[in-house]
Amino acid sequence: MNYDQKNYEEEKLLEKIIETKRVAKVVKGGRNFSFSAIVVVGDKKGNVGVGTGKANEIVDAIRKAKEKATKAMFKVPIVKGTVPHEIVARYGASRVMIKPASEGTGVIAGGTTRAIFEAAGIENILCKSLGSNTPCNVVKATIDGLKSMRTIAEVAALRGKTIAQLTGFDPIPIKSVNIEIPVMSAEPIETSLSENSEEEK
Repeated sequence: MNYDQKNYEEEKLLEKIIETKRVAKVVKGGRNFSFSAIVVVGDKKGNVGVGTGKANEIVDAIRKAKEKATKAMFKVPIVKGTVPHEIVARYGASRVMIKPASEGTGVIAGGTTRAIFEAAGIENILCKSLGSNTPCNVVKATIDGLKSMRTIAEVAALRGKTIAQLTGFDPIPIKSVNIEIPVMSAEPIETSLSENSEEEK
């Protein structure tokens, strides 16, 4: 029963293959070919993970990458369909700038990072690769950037302050006030209209 439930949960995950390539190893008798793959999985609800796999067959490499990605899933903070703040993440020679976007913008990013954002369920985001475009390093830089994201509530909790103290905005409670609006009667208007009509005659 537990195995059926686990398989059902895995079927709900969105799987995207970022890159597959053939690797050749030169040995004494010639070349040994193997395959490597980078796969991202996510539930489109803020949970995403990326894994790499190597095998002699492309199918086995993808399967290994998916298993590693499922085990390495983490929670991405999403605020109103986008990330909470801007960040520039680095890994090796790759630099990735991630910025929040307003509603209706969509996912404006390259193919490597787009797969990660769509698997995580981020609807509006801006992303730009500023350094090396090697897919492996770009993926790791993007993952590091998403892991270092913090919401304002998390930062306030870490500093031991309230959100109002952190932002400098103290909301004032609005009290209900009963305002009486005088109702004007229509009788003086009718009399004035009748008087003006008699004067014109």
